[in-house]
Amino acid sequence: MHKKRLVIGITGASGTIYGIRILQALRKIESIETHLIVSDAAAICLSHEVDMSLNELKSLADVVYDIDHFSASIASGSFKTMGMIIAPCSVKTLSCISNSLSLNLIVRAADVCLKERRKLLLMVRETPFHLGHLRAMTNVTEMGALIMPPLPAFYTKPQSLDDIVNHSVGRALDYFDIEVPGFMKRWGEDISIPDKTLQSCS
Repeated sequence: MHKKRLVIGITGASGTIYGIRILQALRKIESIETHLIVSDAAAICLSHEVDMSLNELKSLADVVYDIDHFSASIASGSFKTMGMIIAPCSVKTLSCISNSLSLNLIVRAADVCLKERRKLLLMVRETPFHLGHLRAMTNVTEMGALIMPPLPAFYTKPQSLDDIVNHSVGRALDYFDIEVPGFMKRWGEDISIPDKTLQSCS
C-alpha cells in the first residue's frame, strides 16, 4: 500500500508536546508516513519540557532528517507529500517562512509546500503578539498557509492537560482530513448544542 506522506517540523518554541503528540497519533494511522525535522532549539526545549530524549522523539517518526540536510527529499517539490505541520512554530521560523528565507530544512520544506500549493499549518507559539508577528502571520496566510495557535477549547470540559493537547492536535490533523479516534470532542456530535443561544449582558 502506498502511504501518504506528512512532514512534521518541531521548532524552538514552548510546546514540543504538540509535535510529539502529532507523531504519536499518526503512528496509529497505517496509511500515513511521517517525515520529521527537529531544530536545534527544539531539542533544547524538549529537554526542559518533556520527559523524553531526542532519540526517543525521533523514533516516533518513519523518516528523520538533519536540520541542515538541504538535499533531502522533502526539499524538492517533486517529492510528493500531503503537506506539512510545524508544531510548535517559533516566531523565528514564522518570520523566515514569511520572507522565503530557507535558512534550514524546516523552512525550505515549508517553502516547498507553499510553492507547490500544498497544505501548510503553523501552530505558532508566542504571546502576546506584536505588530511584526501579526504582519508575518498575515503574510504567510496570504501565501497559502494556515495559522493555528494551539488555543484550548473549554466547551469540551477538559479534565487534564492531555485533553487540551489532544484536542488541538485533533483540530490540526482535521485540516489534513486525518481522523484520530478519541482525540477530540466535536460540537454537535459529542457535545450537545444548547437549546438557546446565550445572550450577552449590555
